[in-house]
Amino acid sequence: MAITTSIRMAPTRAARALNLLRTVQFTHPPNCPCHSNPGHHHHTPSSIGQARRALATPFDASQQKEYAFEMAASSIRFGPGCTKEVGMDFKNMGAQRVMVVTDGNVRKLDAMKQVIEGLEREGVKYEVYDKVRVEPKDSSVKEAIEAARPWRPDAFLAVGGGSVIDTAKLMNLYTTFPDAEFLDFVNAPLGKGLPIPHKLLPLVAVPTTAGTGSETTGTAIFDLVSKRAKTGIAHRNMKPTLGIVDPLNTRTMPSAVHASSGLDVLCHSLESWTAIPYHERTPRPTNPINRPAYQGANPISDIFSLKALRDTVKYLPRAVKDPDDHEAQSQMLLAATLAGVGFGNAGVHLCHGMSYPISGQNPGYKHKGYEIDSPIIPHGVSVAVTAPAVFKFTGASNPERHLQAAEAFGVDISNVKLESAGEVLSEALAEFLVGLGDQPRGLKHLGFREEHIDQLVEGTIPQARVLMLAPSLEMQDLEREREQLRGLFVEALAY
Repeated sequence: MAITTSIRMAPTRAARALNLLRTVQFTHPPNCPCHSNPGHHHHTPSSIGQARRALATPFDASQQKEYAFEMAASSIRFGPGCTKEVGMDFKNMGAQRVMVVTDGNVRKLDAMKQVIEGLEREGVKYEVYDKVRVEPKDSSVKEAIEAARPWRPDAFLAVGGGSVIDTAKLMNLYTTFPDAEFLDFVNAPLGKGLPIPHKLLPLVAVPTTAGTGSETTGTAIFDLVSKRAKTGIAHRNMKPTLGIVDPLNTRTMPSAVHASSGLDVLCHSLESWTAIPYHERTPRPTNPINRPAYQGANPISDIFSLKALRDTVKYLPRAVKDPDDHEAQSQMLLAATLAGVGFGNAGVHLCHGMSYPISGQNPGYKHKGYEIDSPIIPHGVSVAVTAPAVFKFTGASNPERHLQAAEAFGVDISNVKLESAGEVLSEALAEFLVGLGDQPRGLKHLGFREEHIDQLVEGTIPQARVLMLAPSLEMQDLEREREQLRGLFVEALAY
């Protein structure tokens, strides 16, 4: 494999510096579920100091490959109508002051009605913050954090899509660590990438979209406007305590939201299925607290990822085309959660890494079906638009896996040669995306042109946390990496 071979090569000074930067970043745990230290909820000066010391732990640059993986996820409750139980959950936890986090649209929906009735029935005090921005920016996240602090919550409840759940995670983080600087925990190299040293307050997540799987992961994504790129914070201690996955809550999703959210599920499952194996990742952490949540494909994540892929191929077209197909909607919500468990432990790679600058550098595109005044490239759209190019590129790294993925799309792979695996999967993906209807057929349909590609490449390179899991990407040679990413963006202009 290119990754293992390139590690043996003598690096240039630039490559050595880049390698060091990325290695430092990769020793901080990213996003996901997990068991964590039974720490106290209040911030003490020593806790961030401990995180900084863990960050600075020295290691041998020729560190061995990883030899273990961890598997964890939030507790999940799935079933129609289970939203009404949330008041009892907080009472069982002994919560006294719950901060309910949502957005202006979801506040009007039945999911919020069920939540409020449940809290009031059990006598749980609450405050509602409903100003979450769809596709949050660092500024909107900071506003939400400041709104939470005066209420002094002892628990959080997120009701909404991935933007709401991610914002609630960040509100929880920075109310637990009020003295932390905003960039302390943000993924390196854009932030300091400090590990989160102990558990946060309880967070219950009630998803109203079938896409991000955020109810089961420790990742929160936002736009870092000054860098014109999406980034985030990813650590197992940010995962929700409980995800309440109620199929009744997705019945109000517009068709366009079903489609774009489902595309996120599609890429979560495909990327985690094709990520480098966990035992190929370097460096092995010097301390388990530094083991990242995005660890590479492993035997447990594979089960969740492949199941989610098969269900998405089967049910997403039905959910998009028929708003009354409640079976398809329910199965897509479950697929989103399954994919969340899969990618929350294995990780994603190129589609997501490339999607962040696509969203952050939007030239003015506004996706049809989204009731929002400003331009928007929905996350699922920004991820899927490069997928045919990406999986054509990664096919040679593990042809058998790519053919299994193609088989999930209904391709007869019995006579397909291994060297054609990437191309076959790419064509199956493109056909699937076209079949959904109203999807941009490449970056050109989002308003990007060839003159934008260099900036898109530069916005992708800092996404080392996910790029490290990309098969075939030669990250030890920065110029070669730029060349490969540029080729992928050119290929993704149209399909």
